[in-house]
Amino acid sequence: MAIVGTVSDSGAHPAYGVPRPVLPFATVLLEDNPNAMTLDGTNTWLLRAPGAAGCVVVDPGEEDLPHLERVLAAAGPVEAILITHHHPDHVAGAPWLAERAGAPVRAFDPALCVDAPPLADGEVLAMAGLDLEVLHTPGHTADSICLAIDHGGRSAVLTGDTVLGRGTTVIAPPDGALGPYLDSLRLLAGRPPGSAVLPGHGPDLPDLAGVARQYLTHREQRLNQIRTALSQLGPDATARQVVEVVYADVDESLWPAAEWSVRAQLDYLRTT
Repeated sequence: MAIVGTVSDSGAHPAYGVPRPVLPFATVLLEDNPNAMTLDGTNTWLLRAPGAAGCVVVDPGEEDLPHLERVLAAAGPVEAILITHHHPDHVAGAPWLAERAGAPVRAFDPALCVDAPPLADGEVLAMAGLDLEVLHTPGHTADSICLAIDHGGRSAVLTGDTVLGRGTTVIAPPDGALGPYLDSLRLLAGRPPGSAVLPGHGPDLPDLAGVARQYLTHREQRLNQIRTALSQLGPDATARQVVEVVYADVDESLWPAAEWSVRAQLDYLRTT
């Protein structure tokens, strides 16, 4: 779970369970699990170069059998199941899908892997007619990765919950940390212009570098708001006290998630 935001009925996403081609090599299948933490639901990505027989499934979602059965039907032969990070709304369905598809599961966290080694930063995976570059992007979680693809003159990055189609990524200590997250955003901001964002939640976006720069600006604005709040509340203010000041105009149902990120920002300010 990753997001502070609201569920949207935007036409940018398809009906649940309907495969939607986004790029010639990337199709999204939206899981019917919308809530304030997943926005419209979890995006399961199917990667395959035109003409390739096999498919790579990224983030199969929760242990939601109707969704997983649709993923299996849309994917055809599955070469591998890749995981962007360990949160259940991305990975809980992986064991079921791996067994049915007879495919290995690979993730940065060895505990999530099935019949395969963990992913490594900088590794290039030759699968389904594509070259998938693994980018370790900690911050949302310690094991978060992105997958960069350049194929047929098009480039894209599957960003998991590091960069979203809409909303704000939650950073929940101690697994999540703001310092590494800012470094990860700087890495993504350096990707070539026009690289598409294929996120774990929300609609796809056209320019990763631009979105990452917006994220960095937003984080600096939040840090400044928290600095201001601390000047009013005192340096030992709790995350909850800061939330009540900084997020006063946000629906209180979202405050618990906001508190996670504020705790990460307080940790960052108090140690840098």
